[in-house]
Amino acid sequence: QVQLVESGGGLVQAGDSLRLSCAASGRSFSNYATGWFRQAPGKEREFVTAISRSGSSTYYADSVKGRFTISRENAKNTVYLQMNSLKPEDTAVYYCAAGRIFPAARVYDYDYWGQGTQVTVSS
Repeated sequence: QVQLVESGGGLVQAGDSLRLSCAASGRSFSNYATGWFRQAPGKEREFVTAISRSGSSTYYADSVKGRFTISRENAKNTVYLQMNSLKPEDTAVYYCAAGRIFPAARVYDYDYWGQGTQVTVSS
């Protein structure tokens, strides 16, 4: 079992930056690939980015490529999502997820989920 807790969300203006964190506890976090998803009101949960178990490989949705960066520190059981040049369309609840498959962009590829953190970008 892996428990995930996201933090770092908030209200920012368009063009600003935020860094989200996902802290893991439980079974060895380094055994899992990790992804970030987001869900806006009235929309389905969508893939944002994923990182391999070692952190050597990453995978991004086209909508965030060049603006967002995922990284991880296995020694701290933490994954980060650096979000730059934020846009109002980035507004959503952001979820961290862990799973065995990489790269993986489907919700059902992931076994464990956090509760989410709200990111709101005003224009």
